[in-house]
Formats: sequence, structure tokens, C-alpha cells
Amino acid sequence: MTTLYDAIIVGAGHNGLTAAAYLAQAGQRVLVLERRSVVGGSVVTEELWPGFRVDTVQHRGQLAADVVRDLNLTQHGLQMLTTHPGLFAPQPDGGALWITPGRAAESIARFSKADAQKWPGFFALLRKVADFLKHAYALTMPRLPQPDLAEAPALAQLGLKLRGLGKRDMMEALRILPMSLDELLGEWFESDALKGALGALGVHGLTQGPLSAGTAYLLLHYWTLQDGPFRLTAKGGLGAISQALARAAAANGAEIRTSAEVGQICVADGRVTGVRLANGDELRARRVVSALDPKRTFLQLVGPLELDPHFVHAVHCIKMRGSFAKVHFALNGLPHFSAAPDTAALGGTIVIAPSLRYLERAYDAAKYGGLSEQPYLEITLPSLNDPSLAPAGQHVMSVHMQYAAYRGENEDWRSEIVRRVIETLSVYAPDLQSLISHSHVLTPHDLEREYGLTEGNLHHGELMLDQFLFMRPVPGWAQYRTPIDGLWLCGPGTHPGGGVSGLPARNAAREILRGVNA
Repeated sequence: MTTLYDAIIVGAGHNGLTAAAYLAQAGQRVLVLERRSVVGGSVVTEELWPGFRVDTVQHRGQLAADVVRDLNLTQHGLQMLTTHPGLFAPQPDGGALWITPGRAAESIARFSKADAQKWPGFFALLRKVADFLKHAYALTMPRLPQPDLAEAPALAQLGLKLRGLGKRDMMEALRILPMSLDELLGEWFESDALKGALGALGVHGLTQGPLSAGTAYLLLHYWTLQDGPFRLTAKGGLGAISQALARAAAANGAEIRTSAEVGQICVADGRVTGVRLANGDELRARRVVSALDPKRTFLQLVGPLELDPHFVHAVHCIKMRGSFAKVHFALNGLPHFSAAPDTAALGGTIVIAPSLRYLERAYDAAKYGGLSEQPYLEITLPSLNDPSLAPAGQHVMSVHMQYAAYRGENEDWRSEIVRRVIETLSVYAPDLQSLISHSHVLTPHDLEREYGLTEGNLHHGELMLDQFLFMRPVPGWAQYRTPIDGLWLCGPGTHPGGGVSGLPARNAAREILRGVNA
């Protein structure tokens, strides 16, 4: 007799694994299906060359603390590295901004004493707004504009939390959300170096420039998921997060199958019945939970014929617009960044974004389906803090490169992306090219084909004001449920969006279990 699962999870990225772990922990019979031969999705650490292991897609992020606690992930081997989580931003004139916890003002003062004096107030304001967003991110969004009676308490909690900021900060929070990065940062600071470094965080993974309205929200989003502009990563690479989640899910009884591609989500009379694999096998389940993006889930695996045309249109209108590429280098030694005071400055995040105008000019190319001549780069050298990721005396470098527009990609881009990354970085680290022994490129189309990121979008849909909170993935469907009875979403295409928090899946699992226990 065919096994009847309580839940089949489609996709073993970190969100799919998080949902599986929560459901299995609650006694559900769970099966996780992953198309690739390894778990992790975009949160994966892979050996590209013998002895060199890189964070292939995402290279920064951390799970929400309550997810780590709820799933006992430290007992399953998760160890976060906290050494040197600073933000290092070298400048074309040979200077550098190096922001570290507790010592930011000292570095900022070298560029602007006025900015150094304003930094504590700016940091405090964003932390207050981030605290409010943390509360919002922990809630299931109500079905606005007409919430169900059962959703009223959540809406009331949100209102009370917002009012708890105080009248002044409440108004400031509401004012900031629709602002551009240029407007927000321009109100506070005068230094191009500081505004560029912070602005880069607000366009990371987004096909917009810092002059675009609403980009201040993405800065707040990342500020909420991590400690301001600082990042943590896991020992053994970011993929260790996914490995710990997989162990937690398995320890609670979840079954995980890799190399098992789902070809169709099966529906009968408006209710999900299970899935059909690409090899033709059919698996039955009371619920199917998709960690894939909404477009891939509804338009490919379910199919438009099973859905209301208005809903299908809304899904079609979700903006993806990926525009980043990922480049990895195996290095024979540690590159010398001319402006770095010591190697500790290279142990966090290195940002090439000297000003907001630099970022906007980089974005200009993406407007027309092009490739930035002088791109915004975010670089990590994870082997500096974790030598296990490279052979002795050697290093790995991961580079997030924007902008490379998905819609304009052609066959020459692979070599051209490497050239432009090396040329841009060589201004700041002149010996880089001489140290490169291997290189590897993922274009937006590679990210779609190999990692399931539709249009190469890191967030499963752009994080902008028309696609956030109760409008994510589409208005009226922000509760992780779908128009198909028994079909749920748990990926970053749902509230609260992208990053490595695990919150979309935690929230989705909570809603599923409420229905089970009702």
C-alpha cells in the first residue's frame, strides 16, 4: 500500500528543512524531496576544487535565534563564528571605512566627524525599527483589508508594538519605509564612503538602485535579520546551517530524499493529493508544503488550470528580476588590500561601493539588460576565519556581483563577469590576479537552472513595498495557505521574505500545526 504522509515538503533548502524539522518534531510523518543531490538549496557549501569549499550562492546570514533554540541546532552541530564580523569598505583614493561592533564611530570620523557623532543615533533608530519588524516577522500577516476575527489579535499586537516605539519613533518608522536609500542616508550623513557601504546593504539582491523609492526598506530588512550591518557565518561554511537543519529533521523522524525531482503537485477536486516525481512515481500526502518560489509552485507544478484566473494573474505579476552573479576564486595566498590596516579587516564583509552614485551607475546597466562595467561587489574570505575551507596557506574568495541582468544574459557573460570582477577588485587588491588558481561563475541563468532561483532572484520575489508583509506573495494570500486546499508555501517568497532566518518556514509550520490541532 502506498505510504500516506502527513506532509511532503518540496525542496530541501534551509526553509524546506526548517518546516520539516518543526512538523516532524510535532509528530507529523514528513517526507522532504530535493531535486539536487545535496540539501541546502541556496544555503550550501560545496567543494568546487579539491580542498576548496565555498558558499556557492548565499555567503552571509544566520537563522533566527528562536529557530536555533526550538530545533536544538547546536546539539546537531551548528556553530556560528563570531570573529571579526566587521564591514570593510576600501575606497578608490586609498582610504578605507572599517565598521566593527563598538568601534564604528572611530573609523567613520576619519571621513566625517559629523557623521561619527550622528552614527549612534542612526544605529539606535534602526535598531528600534528593526525590533518592530522582528515582531512583525514573527507574526502571520492578517488577511487585509478584511481580516478574519481570529486574525484580529495579531493585528492588535502589531499596532501595540508600533505604538510602543513612542510617538516620535513611530512616525519616523512609518516615514522611513517608503524612502529611497539616498533620501534616508542623505538625511543623516555626508560621507560618500559611509552612505555607499550602507546603501549596498539596501540593494543586495535587488534590481533597483539607491535612488529608487522603497529601497530603505530592504536596508531595514537586513538590519532586522542580522546585527545591523554586521554578519555571522557558520563554522564549516554557511551550508552547515542546512546540514544541522537536516540532522534535526531526521532526528525527529523526517525522511529526506535527494535526487528526487517533483514534476507535478497533484490536485483533485480543489484539494492536494500528493506529488508526482519526474520519474513518474506518485507519492500521497494530506498536505504538500512548497519551499519553491510562488511562480514555480503555481505556474509549473500546480498549473494555471487548477487556479482562479485572477490569482494566476497576480502570481504572473510577482516581480523577480534577478540581477546578480556569483564568482568564486581559489587563491594561492591571501590578497593584499592596500587600505586594510591588518588581515582582521578582511575577516568580515568587504564591500566595493564607494558612494551611492557608484551604486546607481552600476544599476544603470541592469535597466537595459546589461552588465555593470564597474559593479557593486560584496566579498568574503571565509577561509581566513575557518581554515578548514581551503588547503593550508591557501584561501577561497566568494564575490556577490551586481548588476548582471537576467533578461540580458548572453554566452559571453561568463568570461566577461570574471574580467570585470578582477579589474574592479584589482584597484583595491593589486596582487589578486596573480594569486588566482581557479575561478567559477554562476550567472543569473545558472542560478535559475542549478539552484531553482527563478530569474536568478535570491529572495523568490523582490523585497519591495508592493511585495512585503501582507502583500507577500500576493495580496490576500500572506498566510502561507494557498487556493488549493492542503497546499502550503514556506519559502522566502512568503512573509517575511529572503535571507537565512528560517522565519517563513517556522511561521508556515506553526500555521499548519494550528490546523492539525484544531
